[in-house]
Amino acid sequence: MAKALLLLFTALVIGAGVQTKTINRSELSLLSKSKPNDVLYSTEGIASYYANAFDGRTTSNGEVFDMEGLTAAHQSFPFNTIARVTDLMSGRSVKVRINDRGPYWENRIIDLSRGAAEEIGILDRGIALVKIDVIKWGG
Repeated sequence: MAKALLLLFTALVIGAGVQTKTINRSELSLLSKSKPNDVLYSTEGIASYYANAFDGRTTSNGEVFDMEGLTAAHQSFPFNTIARVTDLMSGRSVKVRINDRGPYWENRIIDLSRGAAEEIGILDRGIALVKIDVIKWGG
């Protein structure tokens, strides 16, 4: 029932978002070794993604946004926070680095870069119900 409601909700809402920059591949390698008990904070809500219109623009932390990177925008997490974002429908997850502010759409908790959205398979849907696990606080 919950999955059917999510699919219906997803079909009714057009995804949009805010894009961000790339996570360093050596950093990603280190992150892949984190364990589930390394979670510092968790929350659930709607994620969207941002891409073309923001690619090459400056993010809130001063970086140039790379839509194919593994980054995200969050309204309050400190910059450089590392979080695992899991699509609750598919179970797929991606680790991202917070480098921008947003989302600016009501009821959304995170905007993923196009690259991160592709990793968890939400490009076609545009939005998804996700779980965010903070692995490392930035600052």
